[in-house]
Amino acid sequence: QVQLVESGGGLVQAGGSLKLSCTASGRTFSSYPMGWSRQAPGKEREFVAAISWSGISTYYADSVKGRFTISRDNAEDTVYLQMNSLKPEDTAVYYCAADVDVRRIQKNSGVAYWGKGTLVTVSS
Repeated sequence: QVQLVESGGGLVQAGGSLKLSCTASGRTFSSYPMGWSRQAPGKEREFVAAISWSGISTYYADSVKGRFTISRDNAEDTVYLQMNSLKPEDTAVYYCAADVDVRRIQKNSGVAYWGKGTLVTVSS
């Protein structure tokens, strides 16, 4: 069974940091672009960040540029999201995504694989 499992969510104060991890099982995603999206209560899921299979290219939503960093370890089949300077508006369930086409991840459309999500809550 192919799975993407997120971890690292939790409660943090505004200005703090968290590091999310997403580990694949059931198959390797080392040749796939991967990324993160998030969904806040009452809102649609939105793109956060993506990374090419090699890790050379990264992509960010404007709202997180300069604060979040995406990275990956293909040997461990894991992608990370380092989140710094967190704001209350970053509160959401964060989902890991994988697809052969990074544009699907960026558009949140037609993504082949999703994790079940991890909750990040930022208190003011």
